[in-house]
Amino acid sequence: MKLKIVKIGNSKGIRIPKTLLRQTGIDEVVNLEVEDNQIILRAINTSVRVGWESAFAKMNSNGDDKLADQSSLDNQSSFDKDEWEW
Repeated sequence: MKLKIVKIGNSKGIRIPKTLLRQTGIDEVVNLEVEDNQIILRAINTSVRVGWESAFAKMNSNGDDKLADQSSLDNQSSFDKDEWEW
């Protein structure tokens, strides 16, 4: 696809068609790189927790989701164990 470079203030740019943005997952922020005389735009995943569900499922299947300090819970007083009402 050929695009015309247009003047934008003191810079120049291109207009990226909406369909291409949708296909690539680009929304508001991109990572811009130059490699081998090519300008590369990459979508930045803005959702912090993407992939957490599968990572936690893998941890569970590996048995890696145990509490690091189980002994602190084993030795709780009744003050800690009682249900609190606020």
